[in-house]
Amino acid sequence: MIDCAHYRRALLEDPHARGPALAAHLAACQECSAYAARLQRFEVRLVQALQIDAHRASRLSRLRGGWFAFAASVLLALLVGTLWLGAPPASLAADVVAHMAKEPQAWARTDLPAPAPKLDAVLAEAHVRLDPRSGMVSYAQSCPFRGHHVPHLAVQTELGPVTVMILVHESVAKAQPFNEGGYRGIILPVPGHGSLAVLVKDGEADLPGVERIAARVKQAIVWIG
Repeated sequence: MIDCAHYRRALLEDPHARGPALAAHLAACQECSAYAARLQRFEVRLVQALQIDAHRASRLSRLRGGWFAFAASVLLALLVGTLWLGAPPASLAADVVAHMAKEPQAWARTDLPAPAPKLDAVLAEAHVRLDPRSGMVSYAQSCPFRGHHVPHLAVQTELGPVTVMILVHESVAKAQPFNEGGYRGIILPVPGHGSLAVLVKDGEADLPGVERIAARVKQAIVWIG
């Protein structure tokens, strides 16, 4: 399945673009569905704005030469610029998925735990520690994400490696399941402490399986202070 960035780029190139991959993403993503509706409204407004009586346009062209064409091009540029500037930002899930490409080594299946001093240092930055119930942590890094450094962990589970990102600066109102860019996961709200992103590679687990692991990891996080 394509991700949000690919879907929106396709629509900006052709607002009437169709295809199985685009349709599947549109059906699964509420944010892109709203974006598509907004783009359609923009197209209608643009057509209405440029629908000037042909006789009047002809008179303006004779009186002002190329001025009318120039003004129309400026209007189009302004309207397109307004669409870009007003476009909703990438979703939190899309940004989490995009971050995965930067650290493929986190997905290794292994029996070797991350060094305890490294893990402790990464967790301390977020003022948390982990109860052993979370599973063996095989990878731990403090990663830049949306202007902050956040713990990026890999936990070895019965489903294989599961990525956990502790997002203390990102709040969500409710659980947000997602399936995009080759990953399946969920972002859980943690009242007073931001949110928690838990994901696996698509095909390695269904959503209920991811939800079970996410609930276990959430319960294993101990917030300090």
